[in-house]
Amino acid sequence: MKDPAIEMVIDPIAEARRYVENAQTILKEHGNLNYETQLYQDRKYVRMAGNTLWNGILLILDSVFHVKAEDGSRPDIKDYRNAIAKRDLKLLTFVNAGYDAMHLAMGYDGNPIRAHCQEGIRIANEIIDRCAVMLK
Repeated sequence: MKDPAIEMVIDPIAEARRYVENAQTILKEHGNLNYETQLYQDRKYVRMAGNTLWNGILLILDSVFHVKAEDGSRPDIKDYRNAIAKRDLKLLTFVNAGYDAMHLAMGYDGNPIRAHCQEGIRIANEIIDRCAVMLK
């Protein structure tokens, strides 16, 4: 039986890319970048952008791997790592880096360093590109 939330996404690649665009828009319009220091001044919007990026990644990973927790509860990062490790170790490396950059540093900590946020966006695009190949 398929998860109805996954079935509703007609084009998960385009949807995941839309999440990345939304995160970029959040940072550009609300992050309040100080060009001299290259730091975002409003951590709230860095967190929003990081969580948006990570949600886009989860959407594409769910579309490719259909991850389920062993005990029937909500899957956590270990469940995703186990499913990905069985098919693509390079993707696993990107997901691990993305988890640290997007979910933890941006999403939880609100890390204001512009270069760090840009790296999170780059990693998100790498993950989407690799998943796009698997979906075709």
